[in-house]
Amino acid sequence: MSLTLDEIQDFKGKYPRQIWSLFFSEMWERFCFYGMRGMLTFFIVNVLFENSHLKIAEKNEIANLQYAAIQAFVYAFTFLGGIFADKILGFRKSLFWGGILMIAGSVILSINPHEYFFLGISFTVVGTGFFKPNISTMVGYLYKPNDERRDAGFSLFYAGINLGALIGGYVCITIGKGEMLSNYIPEHLRWNIAFSLAAFVMVISLINFVFTQRRLGTIGLQPGHPMSDNPEAKISKWKEYAVYIGTFALIPIIQIMVHKTEYTDYFMYIIGPLTLVYLFYEMTKVTPSERKKLLAALIFILFSILFWGIYEQSGGSLSIFAANNLNKDLFGLDPNGVNNSGGAFFIIFLAPIFGLLWLWLGKKKIEPNTIIKFGLGFLFLGLGYYVLFATKLFANLQGITSLNVFTIALLVITFGELCLSPIGLSIMTKLSTKNLQGMMMGMWFLASAYGQYVAGQIGAGMAKVKDGSTNYDALITYTDGYKQLGLYAVIAGVVLILISPYVKKLMQDVK
Repeated sequence: MSLTLDEIQDFKGKYPRQIWSLFFSEMWERFCFYGMRGMLTFFIVNVLFENSHLKIAEKNEIANLQYAAIQAFVYAFTFLGGIFADKILGFRKSLFWGGILMIAGSVILSINPHEYFFLGISFTVVGTGFFKPNISTMVGYLYKPNDERRDAGFSLFYAGINLGALIGGYVCITIGKGEMLSNYIPEHLRWNIAFSLAAFVMVISLINFVFTQRRLGTIGLQPGHPMSDNPEAKISKWKEYAVYIGTFALIPIIQIMVHKTEYTDYFMYIIGPLTLVYLFYEMTKVTPSERKKLLAALIFILFSILFWGIYEQSGGSLSIFAANNLNKDLFGLDPNGVNNSGGAFFIIFLAPIFGLLWLWLGKKKIEPNTIIKFGLGFLFLGLGYYVLFATKLFANLQGITSLNVFTIALLVITFGELCLSPIGLSIMTKLSTKNLQGMMMGMWFLASAYGQYVAGQIGAGMAKVKDGSTNYDALITYTDGYKQLGLYAVIAGVVLILISPYVKKLMQDVK
């Protein structure tokens, strides 16, 4: 703890030294998360419902809704995790506690994923809520408020996220399906091994973070710690223990709500309005200038719901589309593995380039402002979904189409993601007031929760093909749906670009 915050933020070059350590902790955590995410829908349809008398369309519909519920709660709990980090635990303890819960969930799943699926997933849901928002917030603290290198740093950090997503997203699902290492892993243990990998890499993530703390100075310390930014705010031990105990009380509730998705509907109807009320309450305590910045942040948050609702078909409807409607004309790769990891593969190479591009444009004084970047993100997203629609042109009569064309769509969608997601993480830290950093980062991820929820509803709607429909009919239903989503994305992008002058005024000196 010898380093002061000023010494950390006074770094030379493009990136602070500490970002590399946080990069690796986040990378392994994302391996765990995306490895799980990539398996969910396929596992529910093909393993949990293996002996079910449900029709295939009904299995697909339920799987989409359960996947959406799981993902929605993951991101919803990032909001609570951010609040607990701000008020009680601090970013470091919150992150570590979340990691332990994720390990516990993965271990439960590795023991018996058939019997304990929803229990293990519930541990992972709550654990991710404590882990995810706080490591991103700590990255923000490595930079001074108006440091132009911040966007480049978050783009690099985003590459770390996606390196974990690439490896975990491909390896876990292909091991579970028996596409990888099938000669070495007995068939009845494939899913056990796939889930156990998530636990193993999460242990690596936490060990790395233990050593990272030495170079973080005062960043992320618990409120009331003598060396924290707020040493006077002494936190009673009973409050900290209450958070830990309350966590376990939430596990069975999440288990029920994920299994019975109608309860998730009620939750989503309530949590959003309550969150807005709480935000408006906090806004009464800040200055008019800070209030305008928070309003600008809210605009970004609301539009991101639509973005993620369209983008996050990858874990739901696109997972089913990949399993049933794609061939292996891309180097013989497994379509589900490509669907889960293709975007991450492109981001690893493109994120540093985008980060350097923003730096170069900034030096030339021609860098587009953040709201324009958001608009461009939507336009690329829409174009990518039009490419998904175009896969129907390459289909045979059995409803099987080209994985190559599908992968081109993932590339175009990745351009959109890079214009929005890493910039979104950065802008939340820029527009938030000092005492609301964790909450606003949590709200950013809560918007992702609503996006996941919307994505599941959309995917479930597309899964409702008529009885007696062929695989080709299902392909047409899905691709027509993707065309419609592409149109919505383009419209949103145009609207964002048109309102950019107004939002820029709210942001004031923030770029």
